[in-house]
Amino acid sequence: MTTTSELGVVTTKVPARLDRLPWSRFHWRIVIGLGTVWILDGLEVTIVGAVAARMTEPGSGIDLTSADIGTAAAIYVAGACVGALLFGRLTDRYGRKKLFMLTLGIYILATVATAFAHDAWYLYLARFITGMGIGGEYAAINSAIDELIPARNRGQVDLAINGSYWVGAALGSLVAVLLLNESLLPDNLGWRLAFGLGGVLGLGIMLVRRHVPESPRWLFIHGHEEEAERIVDRIEAEVRQEIGRELPEPGEAVTVRQRDVIPFREIASVAVRRYPRRAILGLALFVGQAFLYNAIVFDLGTILNGFFDIGSGSIPYFMALFAIANFLGPLLLGRLFDTVGRKPMIAGTYFGSAVVAAILAVLLVNGSLTTWSFFLLVSLTFFVASAGASSAYLTVSEVFPMETRALSISLFFAIGTAVGGITGPLLFGHLIHSGDADLVAIGFLVGAAAMALGGLAEVFFGVRAEQQSLENIARPLTAEEAEAALRNEPAPQDARDSRRPEHVRRAADERERRIADRTARRRERERTGARRYRPGTGQGSRMYSPGMVGTAGTASRTSAMAERRLDEEIEQITHALRETGPTSRDRLEQAVDGRSWGPGRFRRALRESEQESRVRSLPDGSYAPADGHGPTGSAPDDPRDQR
Repeated sequence: MTTTSELGVVTTKVPARLDRLPWSRFHWRIVIGLGTVWILDGLEVTIVGAVAARMTEPGSGIDLTSADIGTAAAIYVAGACVGALLFGRLTDRYGRKKLFMLTLGIYILATVATAFAHDAWYLYLARFITGMGIGGEYAAINSAIDELIPARNRGQVDLAINGSYWVGAALGSLVAVLLLNESLLPDNLGWRLAFGLGGVLGLGIMLVRRHVPESPRWLFIHGHEEEAERIVDRIEAEVRQEIGRELPEPGEAVTVRQRDVIPFREIASVAVRRYPRRAILGLALFVGQAFLYNAIVFDLGTILNGFFDIGSGSIPYFMALFAIANFLGPLLLGRLFDTVGRKPMIAGTYFGSAVVAAILAVLLVNGSLTTWSFFLLVSLTFFVASAGASSAYLTVSEVFPMETRALSISLFFAIGTAVGGITGPLLFGHLIHSGDADLVAIGFLVGAAAMALGGLAEVFFGVRAEQQSLENIARPLTAEEAEAALRNEPAPQDARDSRRPEHVRRAADERERRIADRTARRRERERTGARRYRPGTGQGSRMYSPGMVGTAGTASRTSAMAERRLDEEIEQITHALRETGPTSRDRLEQAVDGRSWGPGRFRRALRESEQESRVRSLPDGSYAPADGHGPTGSAPDDPRDQR
């Protein structure tokens, strides 16, 4: 790697080194230390929903109406928008770690202060500052997670982490059952302790978070390449010791011009000029999920209390079940975002939740819903919607350059949430306060329409980012490739290629030939199969996605790298079978360490190996080399070999 004593041009394999790591204890630390922030947010939002009815009752120690609860929810979301914009910019400038420690501290202080609320204005102020802390967390945490998690696992992990919001929601609901028990605690104390619980959890998370490193990707962009290398060296040493073998060689290097400070106007112009359709996509996804979630979740307790006569002491039980349904959504559907793909899964979850919400609204107008049928439909709506809502953060984090990642998350979160997240609770709070079920049904229909628009945006503007390096989905602003081309100079990788030995070049040429043949066969299958109707760009697709306009270079690099990885995996499978002879599927996966490749990758590589006649399946369900020879060159027992 090129190093300089001052800011300059640097070539590094840090992104490739991070992306090729197998899953390890280090990644679990990232999940626990950073991902648990969503538990806090879930705790905050659900506590409000669970204790809202109690806070509007006489003797609670604070004089509030159901409309005041909706206003407090809207103010919390407004604070999150302000915090996201403020701390998102600071995260891109000063680093991920400094900011995710600062924002967590702000959250802890503000949520404890909420417990001492005595009037509506005090509650509004405390909730605004609490929201600022959570909003800042969104930007800093999503950036750090996506920059530290391997590309092949990023979608599933990101959705599961965002889905952990509902672990906090379930925890808040169950704890609220005890805290709202009048035989244990007085009316004016239980709900206060519920808010204080968030501060206790926050302190525990801060202790774990101290051991999470700064993002190496951020470090080398901002002139700290030596520190980035040291951090990655430590991570690799830990992973190597854990798995007991050497790590595979990293992929291609990236060359960037280091920048200490990137002007805000330059960052903001990226979304508008270079990626306008991705900007529309991010906005639509955030508006849809923000309206539906903030409107219904903040006010679900008051709906159950006001329209279905559920007592305030019983509401936490419903909220806990609701939270479990929401958590199961991204947990069970998350891996499909990395295997089936981003576009079909994001669009499907947005459309699916819209359909169920619309059905619920119609039945609510007809008056044919019981307490449990209403609750079942709401839970089903959010089982599907929770995976889609989590994917909004994943999408914005992936499709914009690394220098703008935190600000992009904060910008789209702030705008989308301001449009949907503030208006939603305000609208629902007043609709519920009216006592008219028909008006509440209109609110559900508006939420369904907002989610449907997000689904349409994904169909037309979505990006197939599954299992791709962040640097290939959106080229860094500081990358030197374009400047090298303008100077008629070979890119760093081209210069290295010209110095490679002849046998290495021949092997590379053979690999490219295999990839070209494989791509041609896939195109032919897609032209004649049902997949030709799939929306978006693709080698075999006849429909065009405007979301990829102006990104042909990025798309081609992404496709090429994905094909090379697939070819390497096929070669590993073929080599392992030649070494071992006929082998069961499970043992073959273990021999090539297919589990570390990522969800569905081993299955796909094995299927491609069969289609290319590199591997054949035997009647007993095992696999053998296509040439019929085992490790000693003897013929296997498969009767088909006697033909």
